[in-house]
Amino acid sequence: MSHPPPGVQPSSVAIVTLGCARNEVDSEELAGTLAARGWQLSESELADVVVVNTCGFIDSAKKDSIDTLLAAAEGGKKVVAVGCLAERYGEKLADALPEADAILGFDSYARIDEHLDDVLAGRAIAPHTPADRRTLLPISPAQRPRAVTEVAVPGHQWGPTTARKRLDDSPVAYLKLASGCDRRCTFCAIPSFRGAFVSRAPEDILGEASWLADHGVRELVLVSENSTSYGKDLGDLRALESLLPRLTAVPGIEWVRVSYLQPAELRPSLLQALGSTPGVVPYFDLSFQHASTPVLRRMKRFGSTESFVGLLDQARALAPAAGSRSNVIVGFPGETEDDVAELERFLTLARLDVVGVFGYSDEDGTEAEQFDGKLADDVIASRVERVAALADELVNQRAEDRIGETVEVLVELIEDGEVTGRAAHQAPETDGAVTLTGATDGLRRGQLVSAVVVDSEGADLIADVVPGSVR
Repeated sequence: MSHPPPGVQPSSVAIVTLGCARNEVDSEELAGTLAARGWQLSESELADVVVVNTCGFIDSAKKDSIDTLLAAAEGGKKVVAVGCLAERYGEKLADALPEADAILGFDSYARIDEHLDDVLAGRAIAPHTPADRRTLLPISPAQRPRAVTEVAVPGHQWGPTTARKRLDDSPVAYLKLASGCDRRCTFCAIPSFRGAFVSRAPEDILGEASWLADHGVRELVLVSENSTSYGKDLGDLRALESLLPRLTAVPGIEWVRVSYLQPAELRPSLLQALGSTPGVVPYFDLSFQHASTPVLRRMKRFGSTESFVGLLDQARALAPAAGSRSNVIVGFPGETEDDVAELERFLTLARLDVVGVFGYSDEDGTEAEQFDGKLADDVIASRVERVAALADELVNQRAEDRIGETVEVLVELIEDGEVTGRAAHQAPETDGAVTLTGATDGLRRGQLVSAVVVDSEGADLIADVVPGSVR
């Protein structure tokens, strides 16, 4: 679609984003494409069409996506589903959700404007037909850079013509390092619909980082399905270590945070870079999933309580105040009471700042779906409640341990006289916040300030601003 003729009101679109940070990048890329082709971005209630960027990872996320689509369609509003749920289920979703006017997969993103034109014109669009996206790229990572130009990879479309438009004015933004995953965890379906692992070229990442800085961003959060694999398809296993200081040197960028680290791939040089590179916040988002070795083996993962605690000890030796978080799955097929006790022992020793506790559920097409030893729903629920209660207690203790610590805080919200932000050990949206007290007059969003922690509430902190420390 070209820009509308003079005097003709452009069509309007609202983009609603669900799920993970990677989806937020994809939504801003869709917004950039649409804006460049003449569409006006709008609020849902005012838009001609609503695009819902769905999540398809776990049952609760799928339900949230469907509920959002149904709510958006109320009153006859035109609604289009994109994102992981649409990519993963395609025709099945279309059959189950006739309220949606179109179900579009990742291959449709480059022509999203044309598809929305069809929706507004009442022209039928054949729903996406799912396929295993791992088969679209060569098995050998080294052969992928040449082939990836022929495969749709959302969030990788940065170029001379900007393919991204910010959907808010936050001083923090997500930036994709890579997409896809080559690991074969038995509980996870993500590789089948996100595809094989593909790194972005360093120059593309740096170019997008500079653009984000020019749009008021002070913190970059690097995201992917597995950030520790970055560079393996570029012929440089230390590409991330080289990239990090280049990102921190981008004018305007104060913090760089790396998310989604795979413990089994966290090589010593990357650990060193994360813990000691100026401008890179010492933050370790480690995907442990469990700590019992037998359970981890059934998950096709590796590690143990001792190896995981040892990894955290190494991180804290580099940066004693480092932040650390993880998610764990409780109730995996074959999990015993001894396995749960081992997980509890690990959590007690790990001193994580944040722990997400999830109950196992079968995912379509995964290896674990066919496993014996499935636990009853009430057993899983009981174990989740037990482990979550312990995790909450430990997270509270970890936050209390920070009382008296001086933290650097990125100011994010000023409302009704209250100033809140995040310390370096807190990632956006998931890890709690810091309420600033004392010398807060004149503070603005996007500023960095030092503050002394005086109290805690769960993972949240209360801290007094150090006068004269604003930058």
